[in-house]
Amino acid sequence: MSNPTFEASLQELEQIVTRLEQGDVPLEEALTAFQKGMELSKQCKDTLAKAETTLTKMMTEANEEVLFEEEEK
Repeated sequence: MSNPTFEASLQELEQIVTRLEQGDVPLEEALTAFQKGMELSKQCKDTLAKAETTLTKMMTEANEEVLFEEEEK
């Protein structure tokens, strides 16, 4: 089974939140949905952290990775 895309995970998480906010979900279903939502939230957070790490690197001419330095203000 392949991992869902970030967008698919985020969309599913949004659907879970909307459903739980409506408040008409039986307790057992709400608990299951909440647990699934927490898993999806962690997956999305991990994906964003990896993307941030990748985007804060640049390659030198010798194909070495170097972190971008933040500009001092």
